[in-house]
Amino acid sequence: MATLYTHQSTNVTKTWVLLTTFFVLVIGVGFVFSQAYGNSVILYIAVAISLIMNVGSYWYSDKLVLKMVRAKPVTLEEYMELWNIVENLSITAGLPMPKLYIVDDPSPNAFATGRDKEHAAVAVHTGLMAILNKTELEGVLAHELSHVGNRDTLVSTVVIVLVGFVTILSDFFLRTGRHFGGGGRDNKIQGIFLLAGFALSLLAPLFAMMIQLAISRKREFLADASGALLTRYPEGLASALEKISGAGIPSTTANHATAHLYIANPFAKGGAMNKLFMTHPPVVERIANLRDMAV
Repeated sequence: MATLYTHQSTNVTKTWVLLTTFFVLVIGVGFVFSQAYGNSVILYIAVAISLIMNVGSYWYSDKLVLKMVRAKPVTLEEYMELWNIVENLSITAGLPMPKLYIVDDPSPNAFATGRDKEHAAVAVHTGLMAILNKTELEGVLAHELSHVGNRDTLVSTVVIVLVGFVTILSDFFLRTGRHFGGGGRDNKIQGIFLLAGFALSLLAPLFAMMIQLAISRKREFLADASGALLTRYPEGLASALEKISGAGIPSTTANHATAHLYIANPFAKGGAMNKLFMTHPPVVERIANLRDMAV
């Protein structure tokens, strides 16, 4: 049976594979464009950027995410019930208590981030606090702590930085592609590299999105099950998911790069683009699985 720590080692391996793939991808793009521009300095820059982004995404991506959503640290005096729930669940799970944050956002949602359990953070939307009772809130927070214990947060937070950078990189080359110069190189060879460069620029965001989708859906089912085992009350999380999905309030702080972090899709129902890039399994299936656990 899956437990809180079932896929820790797998997620660490995934992270290193992801960072290595990113390193090779950026160097590959740098090589193609250094050939197209006839300037080897571009390749050296690509190597430097790969190293900086890999180190930065591992050590600082959680801080970047919290700043992106304008999260504010929580004190015991301000949110005593929230603090006590997280503290008690952390003790039960055998985890250090994560840092707590509040996000001023009307959509009912929450997420966890951080590279490991010693550097974890849980952020809760004000909209979630407004609609859930204590047992439902416990279910949501147990779900998020399961992500921390299972080190899902390591993979999912690193992805945000890498996906965002690949998209920015491809957009840059698409916008500046018309200014390629040969520097005396054979025009035919340079044309081949130019076409290859544009192909990479067009496909890079698609590859990034595929990586993002691949890591998201199965881990939600595992975190639901682990969270239910932690609280010993699957109905709490099932009821919370019903309220969250039924609220229909779009997030004012989330974006498509961070969507996979949340306990539920942070965008309102509808919209072809949101459905196409949905990073969570259907809520109906998640609720059914939880209620099956209670039988």
